[in-house]
Amino acid sequence: MTTTPPRPTAPAPPSLAARAANRLLTRLMRLPATRYGYRVERNIPTPARDGAVLMTDHYAPVTDRPKGTVLVRTPYGRGFPGDLEARVYADRGYHVVLQSCRGTFGSTGDFYPMANEADDAQDAVAWLRTQPWFDGRLATAGASYVGWTQWALLMDPPPELRACLIAVAPHDMHDAAHGSGAFRLGDFLSFAEMVVNQERFTGLRAMPRMLTLNRRLAPAFGALPLADAADAATGHRAAWFREWLTTPERDDAVWDRLTLGDALERVNVPMRLTAGWQDLFLDQTLHQYETLRARGVDVSLTVGPWPHNEGGQKGMGRLLRGSLAWLEIHLADEAPTLARPASPVEVYITGQGAWRHLDQWPPLTSETVRYLQPGGQLLADKPGQGTPSTYLYDPANPTPTLGGPLLTLDAGSKDNARLESRPDVLTFTTDPLTAPLEIMGTPVVELAHTRNNPHADVFVRLCDVDPKGVSRNFAEGLLRLDPASPLDQVQTVRVRLDACAHQVKAGHRIRLLIAGGSHPRYARNEGTSATPGTGTELRPCTHTIHHDTGAVSRVILPTPNE
Repeated sequence: MTTTPPRPTAPAPPSLAARAANRLLTRLMRLPATRYGYRVERNIPTPARDGAVLMTDHYAPVTDRPKGTVLVRTPYGRGFPGDLEARVYADRGYHVVLQSCRGTFGSTGDFYPMANEADDAQDAVAWLRTQPWFDGRLATAGASYVGWTQWALLMDPPPELRACLIAVAPHDMHDAAHGSGAFRLGDFLSFAEMVVNQERFTGLRAMPRMLTLNRRLAPAFGALPLADAADAATGHRAAWFREWLTTPERDDAVWDRLTLGDALERVNVPMRLTAGWQDLFLDQTLHQYETLRARGVDVSLTVGPWPHNEGGQKGMGRLLRGSLAWLEIHLADEAPTLARPASPVEVYITGQGAWRHLDQWPPLTSETVRYLQPGGQLLADKPGQGTPSTYLYDPANPTPTLGGPLLTLDAGSKDNARLESRPDVLTFTTDPLTAPLEIMGTPVVELAHTRNNPHADVFVRLCDVDPKGVSRNFAEGLLRLDPASPLDQVQTVRVRLDACAHQVKAGHRIRLLIAGGSHPRYARNEGTSATPGTGTELRPCTHTIHHDTGAVSRVILPTPNE
């Protein structure tokens, strides 16, 4: 990471290329016309309490009546495309402060992801208070890690804060990394490799590395011990990754600065939250919304069809228009030129391909139950007598990840034929539906289950199978089983899947996939008691799914009340 701060620059208007890009963006995203213009002062040294210097760019609108200040704190650099939102807001009358997190892009100090953002965010606000152009009206904005920096500030909300725009962002990194019991290997090793190299490979040079990321990391994903292989893959420059991987215990001090749940109880300003149905932090965004709504906070929720890295592309226009309306109402105290949705929740119904406005999430639902049957059927009737279904999970040839809610570019809904053809995957499928079925909320799969190895995972996925037989995923979940649970009796394994808003059309079928893992999204269960990341041997596990009168397995689908 950079250690020598760059030199400040005098305020200057955007370049001709930047102005042309702004005009194009306005047209493509159907944004309100620019009215002000702006000037940018770059590389302003901003002090942190421990002596670190945080590099900051200030976008100043050319007006004597600015609308307030938007603070954006990022570890990903202050150039294009990270400055896109800053230019949009500044062009419409807002001061924008775009700051590099410590240890990145000119800011001094050491970069340990997420750990220092609470103090550094407070220091950024303290610096703002000394600026003659700051009028006491403050909002924060940004997605993913930039959203985390906002939750960090909200651990002690400053009195000047009036609104927050948080997209696809966690507030609890232990839950994000270990919430299922299995470490989120693919996502966080990819993140580690990216951040340690991001200042070496910028602009167009970064694209080939993104496209080849999984191939380059494949040797590390498959190596033992995993922690050593990850160290090598990151050039021994991400010691924090080993800490995350090898520390599954929530109460360990490693996670003290990486859990911000208290912020959800302390914030009282209007919050605009955004998520995607295929986003890896979806469950946390929904928890944020439900907690804030229960407290009476003014909160809106938008959930689109996109994975983590596509919301800022496919959904950019919708999200920017909504954010500008939110700022006009809550920061600028103006009548919005862009209408705020009539309902606080807007969700995209996958399968149907349409947006829907709701009063709350989740909506009121009832349970629609389908039972696993011998022969791979999924029916409304409870099963009779039948032979159980079995599969062998071999960590030496782990069931692979195929799409789903990933951080990487191969995320999202995919054709599951390659997965369903594997011998270590079971499938159970309904008959073609005679009428459309909407699934709105969190599906649950309950399996009557036995195994021959105490160390095992269960992965489940729901797919929508079209009349041509193409099977596409729309919700999934994984659970690492308690190794202390007995092997000699049937246990009910209950797996909560990702929330969804999905319509299965008439003539389509619903398919349940069951496997022993999804690698490398989750670190494979090695079948031993070794601490995660340290194991050196692999042991397989035979799973048995029971579906008869004495041991019922079922899928519970939340369907909206009429």
